[in-house]
Amino acid sequence: MSLPHAILTALLEKPSSGLELTRRFDRSIGYFWSATHQQIYRELGKLEAEGQIRALASDQPARGQKKSYEVLPAGRAELARWTASAQDPKPLRDTMLLRLRAAAVVGTDGVEADLRRHLDLHQRQLAEYEEIEKRDFPPDRDSPQDRLRHLVLRAGIDLETFWTQWLTHAIEEFAELP
Repeated sequence: MSLPHAILTALLEKPSSGLELTRRFDRSIGYFWSATHQQIYRELGKLEAEGQIRALASDQPARGQKKSYEVLPAGRAELARWTASAQDPKPLRDTMLLRLRAAAVVGTDGVEADLRRHLDLHQRQLAEYEEIEKRDFPPDRDSPQDRLRHLVLRAGIDLETFWTQWLTHAIEEFAELP
């Protein structure tokens, strides 16, 4: 249910077209809430039909032109309602953890190599997040909006730090298996 709220957030930050939203999801929001181009366009249609967003008027003919959207008061109210509501954390669902559990009963062929591959992926993601932090959050950027955005990025950094440490430990355990 959160994709419409992610879109409302992005549009409140900056009115955008569906293509621009897709690119922004790829560069920022998608790090913690991913969506395909088709999903974004489908949700834009629903949000527009519900009166939460509207297409901005264009100076050029509509055929073939991208539509940019802005959030209407109903959309802002929905986002505020959703933001203020309590939500329980989602249970962890991780394929690697399930595969390790399965490996305990069927054998470990291929698992160690994939642990190493996962470690490399998480190390690269951590490096990317740390680069974003250096670039986008210097010490003098401390407005409330920047502090909240930085908090989201810190969650990503902390999660990637956890996974790199855990995967390093898991690989060490594999080295000790008979």
